[in-house]
Amino acid sequence: MDARLDAFASPVTGKLVKHLVAAGKIVEGTSLPAATQELVKIRASQINGCGGCLEMHTEEAAAAGETSLRLNLIAAWREATVFTDAERAALELTEQGTRIADAAGGVPDDVWANAAKHYDEEQLLALVSLIALINTFNRLNVILQRPAGDYQVGQFA
Repeated sequence: MDARLDAFASPVTGKLVKHLVAAGKIVEGTSLPAATQELVKIRASQINGCGGCLEMHTEEAAAAGETSLRLNLIAAWREATVFTDAERAALELTEQGTRIADAAGGVPDDVWANAAKHYDEEQLLALVSLIALINTFNRLNVILQRPAGDYQVGQFA
């Protein structure tokens, strides 16, 4: 499978992707835990069916020390006992923020309140920014049909 277009070859999308990556670096530099950041990116990518992002973020998470058990259970986080309450709140916010069109009125107040119990204001803003950012990457990759299977850890660092 080949991508429909090469986003990196275009002056417009190449520049856009560089800015999106830079925005991601800003979020990485916050106090939102790195493991939580990867869980969020993986869960949104699962929902959106983005193979390229799934590959990248599971590889990066594993390289950073995430266990295969936790990686394998992200899609079933509600039933899994391997995630903290804070991670579960972040995963729920990720799902609601990713499926925003499915919910009349957007993210429910109880989901927000649960996340706010575990994260301070800056972490919440980082979390919301990350959810928006990974959804943007997912949509670019899914629309362009960017294939998965050849990512190398650190490739886009």
